[in-house]
Amino acid sequence: MNKLKIPENHSGISKTLRLPDNVIDDVQKLADNKNLSFNRTVIALLKYSLENLDDADRELLKRAK
Repeated sequence: MNKLKIPENHSGISKTLRLPDNVIDDVQKLADNKNLSFNRTVIALLKYSLENLDDADRELLKRAK
């Protein structure tokens, strides 16, 4: 199984997301326990998800570029 690696710094574009309360609560708890920002934790989780897509979704992503 791949390990989650939290990046040191990043730059990027600002986006607004509407997330369910329970997702926000869980991500915030994880961020607090790891002494990280909410944003940095979300980025790490999203990167991990994108790197571990199933084959069909990975192929869709490749074709979308």
